[in-house]
Amino acid sequence: MSRDHVQSAERSGAAAAASASDAEAPFLELLARGASADSYEQPVLHARAEGRPAEWIRALEQAKLLALRVRSELEGRRRREAELSALFATAHDLAGLRDLDAVLQAIVQRARSLLGTDVAYLSLNDPVRGDTYMRVTEGSVAARFQQLRLGMGEGLGGLVAQTARPYVTDDYFEDDRFQHTHAIDAGVRDEGLVAILGVPLMLGHHVIGVLFAADRRARVFEREQIALLGSFAALAAAAIDTANLLTETRSALADLERANEIIQDRSGVIERASDVHDRLAELVLRGGGVHDVAAAVSEVLDGTVEFTEAATAPAEALEVSRAEGHAVRHADDWIAAVAAGGELLGALVLRGHPGLDPVDQRTLERAAMVTSLLLLARRSAAEAEQRVRGELLDDLLDARDRDPRLLRERASRLHADLDAGHVVLAARLVGAAADADQEAAARRRLWSAASHLAATRHGLAAARDGGTVLLLPLEPGDTATELARRTARHLGTAVHEAVTVGASAPVEDLAAHPDAVAAAYAEGRRCLDALRLLGRSGDGAAAEDFGFLGLLLAGDRDIAGFVDRTIGQVVAYDERRGTDLVRTLDAYFACGMSPARTKDELHVHVNTVAQRLERVGRLLGDDWQSPARTLEIQLALRLHLLSEPAHH
Repeated sequence: MSRDHVQSAERSGAAAAASASDAEAPFLELLARGASADSYEQPVLHARAEGRPAEWIRALEQAKLLALRVRSELEGRRRREAELSALFATAHDLAGLRDLDAVLQAIVQRARSLLGTDVAYLSLNDPVRGDTYMRVTEGSVAARFQQLRLGMGEGLGGLVAQTARPYVTDDYFEDDRFQHTHAIDAGVRDEGLVAILGVPLMLGHHVIGVLFAADRRARVFEREQIALLGSFAALAAAAIDTANLLTETRSALADLERANEIIQDRSGVIERASDVHDRLAELVLRGGGVHDVAAAVSEVLDGTVEFTEAATAPAEALEVSRAEGHAVRHADDWIAAVAAGGELLGALVLRGHPGLDPVDQRTLERAAMVTSLLLLARRSAAEAEQRVRGELLDDLLDARDRDPRLLRERASRLHADLDAGHVVLAARLVGAAADADQEAAARRRLWSAASHLAATRHGLAAARDGGTVLLLPLEPGDTATELARRTARHLGTAVHEAVTVGASAPVEDLAAHPDAVAAAYAEGRRCLDALRLLGRSGDGAAAEDFGFLGLLLAGDRDIAGFVDRTIGQVVAYDERRGTDLVRTLDAYFACGMSPARTKDELHVHVNTVAQRLERVGRLLGDDWQSPARTLEIQLALRLHLLSEPAHH
């Protein structure tokens, strides 16, 4: 190519990069000022109105789609942060409980705000009168609705109370799953409600009330919104339980004759409970972990509290604690289930402390609730990071973003270094699942385990082609083969199933050459398929492990590497000693592996041929004349001899 052509191509490349940057500029401004989604169409419309070139319009369209993806991710993160912040704030309110009405009002207000509903309200059962009444409302405008008292089992709340499960109706007046009454329907009609979601307030396995969120228009409540309202309901029930406990304590103190002695004792207990609540709130606010919670409760309860995984806790005691919502005694220990939305996340175990008063028991239970919130927050953050890692690897595989600076910045935020040497690994589960749901669940487990491995190794991971692809850095002295085998073992242990892993040869400078990732992934998949065809499922390998087949599997056709691995020691011996082992080998195979014909071909004594072949055996191994080895050795000899003129 002439110098003028080169300079022209360079100017075109620079212009294209500048064009892409200019196309992104208006959307970056929209992102910076938090503009609405509709606003992102304006730069494209203006460009068309101005008659700008089609290439410019396409660049704007691509930049718009990317900006909308970023905006959606930012909005999702802000929403999750707002939800967790509200839950933590509510837990803090509960920890310093002074006014039950104020805490319940705050719970209902936050539930309405985060779910974005017109109305939120909380009803409680009245065991004395045998009915249910409105305790707190937010956003209500109808007096009759605010003063409703319902018979047990009536309305949507009655259905929730009977089943102890959340229920949602898209159209209240058209729903016949629950008992309609004139009083309830009149109140709902006055308020103008259409879509209603109700979740139970549980103390143990008893329903004490219902928390509702409702809209004055038809609406479908998402699963995440139902779970969020359930979390608020759990906090409301805890607040009521705490208030009841305080009420019972005050009543007992008033009735007992030894008031002074009991007041002092109870005061010390409550002070301890208040202390742990303050500590837990402080831990949440400063971002502490589950083991920090256990350590804080250990100090207050003067014992050893540990967080354990669900699989290692006593199963029967753990299930009872989860079902009843209370800590239960197990031998000399106390077990408090750590659960959220019906999912068992683990347990807090108080060791060797059989005597535990009710307030200390409540303290252990509150610590379990705070632990569940911390685990949910950690899971949410981990899932967000996994998605970001997967998106970067997807962009590298599809070569969508070719700006080395932006790629390096994105990788740096994930503690990954694209300038270091990496290996691309294709991983897939070995066994076939019984049905589609089980297969999807198994793939999610594989992706989760791969994402965790990538995060700990400063790499990237993404789900692709029914399996998972990983981009992991290659440490000095390590090989692609060793990394593939370690990864297969690690993932197999994590998902409790055999996992096959095919690896590419090492790749370098990925920020400047993102298309190399796609080529390396294709090589890794070929190795993966070769392992399965050779009956080596559940193993890990790279192209270098397959002998001459590796030449077909490898993306770069490393002929010199194959020759060196196969007969390199014989070539090196000839070079050091001035011998003719390579020529002898070539003649030996050309003569049908007959020593007698070989000595005639070389014009040497047959004993000389035997001595040379014995030396070859010591260099290549005793099995060098097996069919598989001879095929590889003959191919390596041909390739070596063909390359010899280039060396002379």
